[in-house]
Amino acid sequence: MSKQNDHNNAFLLHLSAFFGYIFPFGAIVGPLVIWELNKRKSEFMDQNGKEAINFNLSYLLYTMILGLSIVPFVLRIALEDFQHLDLFGIVSVGSLIGILAIVKFVLIIVAALKANRGEVYKYPLTIKFIK
Repeated sequence: MSKQNDHNNAFLLHLSAFFGYIFPFGAIVGPLVIWELNKRKSEFMDQNGKEAINFNLSYLLYTMILGLSIVPFVLRIALEDFQHLDLFGIVSVGSLIGILAIVKFVLIIVAALKANRGEVYKYPLTIKFIK
């Protein structure tokens, strides 16, 4: 595979994480499929694929943890018949999820641009599920 072809494929691999906005778990399935098809053809694609999949799995984990942290606030509202609305907790956690979504969007774009230039982008705060 040519270098430019590798760079283009890695670019698309990172951008395929946006499939998550179209269907559930698309942010993991999209990069996983592209990585599986190209990991044996190029070390560059293998490294980018691992980074993208690890980042998207980490992001999913962080989002699920934040999402579950809303449950106590919702239960408190449900059990107390709306006497003490604890909207501050719900809005706070919702804001954190929103900030995390914006950070994910920006990091995917940065990684795609770096991959197109031939660099392997190391996502910050990523758990290495695939080594």
